[in-house]
Amino acid sequence: MADKSKKPNKLKARLPRGLADRGPAEIAATRHMVEAIRLQFERYGFEPVETPAFEYTDALGKFLPDQDRPNEGVFSFKDDDEQWLSLRYDLTAPLARYVAERLGTENIVLPYRSYRYGWVFRNEKPGPGRFRQFMQFDADTVGAPTMAADAELCMLAADTMEALGIRRGDYVVKVNDRRLLEGVRERIGVKDDAQWLTVLRAIDKLDRLGPDAVRALLGEGRKDESGDFTKGAGLTSKDIALISDFLFAETHMRGFELSKDSSLVVKGDELENESGWIFSNVNTIFGLSQFVESTQSGERAITDLENIFKYLAASGYGSKRVRFDHSVVRGLEYYTGPVYEAAGAGHRLLHRRLAPAGGSDRARQARRPGGGRPGRRHRVRPRPRRRLSAHGVRFARRRHPRRALSRQSEEHRESAQVCRKTRRTVRRHSRKR
Repeated sequence: MADKSKKPNKLKARLPRGLADRGPAEIAATRHMVEAIRLQFERYGFEPVETPAFEYTDALGKFLPDQDRPNEGVFSFKDDDEQWLSLRYDLTAPLARYVAERLGTENIVLPYRSYRYGWVFRNEKPGPGRFRQFMQFDADTVGAPTMAADAELCMLAADTMEALGIRRGDYVVKVNDRRLLEGVRERIGVKDDAQWLTVLRAIDKLDRLGPDAVRALLGEGRKDESGDFTKGAGLTSKDIALISDFLFAETHMRGFELSKDSSLVVKGDELENESGWIFSNVNTIFGLSQFVESTQSGERAITDLENIFKYLAASGYGSKRVRFDHSVVRGLEYYTGPVYEAAGAGHRLLHRRLAPAGGSDRARQARRPGGGRPGRRHRVRPRPRRRLSAHGVRFARRRHPRRALSRQSEEHRESAQVCRKTRRTVRRHSRKR
């Protein structure tokens, strides 16, 4: 006999954590944003490609080390022939598979340039700024032999920011090279990869926490305002001093030059200080060379960065739009060469407040763009085996929802006012009756 004391389970309408519904206004803003980005990508000659939302897990590089099950960071399942499939977590891994399958045929000619956009999925704990589903826009060049590809992607990022309604001077594309940091690693002699990853994470927090907090995280650790303690990298005071000099030393940090007649100065598009001196990307890079001299990776990074900024200057992109910043880390275990990301004026990261005053709705929905050269993680290669360089830039639609778009069009606001007045009128007449 059934236990009548047990109440039947009732279905409750609820949204899974880490996901969000979208209404008409947000869909319309996303549509405008997608179109603005698409036009810029195609203006630069990138062709559209679509790949499925599912890929074989091994092609995504998402198996746990020495195990036959996928990483917990992806949504995975086994199909009927016992093969693991996963929802894509970004758009770069599917591109690697796409190129590897077609290289050597008439469908792929190097250098290959394409763009993709679509939803990606992360099986991670939701929180502020972390959602399980969000949209990405990628543009990539595969098989380009020179630094011109990186310079072009920096220009594309700058032009796309302006197409999204962010005015020149309200953003900057910051550029670095991961091999510079590898040169510093060689200097201080850190051999443990886990320890070096902690060092990179500390440097990556410079914009948010400041120099003193970074120094603490490079040492024993740091206690934040809430009392939580974050264990540090455990470097010696000598090593911390070298990294601090690399990050904060005044001799190279400001990189200004008096001459405005240099061939690398883009008149009208160069950052000036209070004295009228011009910020020089190349001078700043040269000042850093003392920290990585005699290291193979560091010297190569210096040469490649100088070439990138020479291409940018020749194309009319000065330090107001694209600037060298050696604190940029990005993709801790992902990129192996040049890296770049966009920040707002005053180094406020764009994913915290992407739309400065006057920005459009479609700009408000985009997250900071960033990119670089994917490296170790994507090992899907064509047959015969062949190593190909890849350069890419990515825009991600915000992963953290807002209760509503902060600015709607006049039509939306007027419509909302009419609806509110109508509801009040109906309630008033109902009371009279």
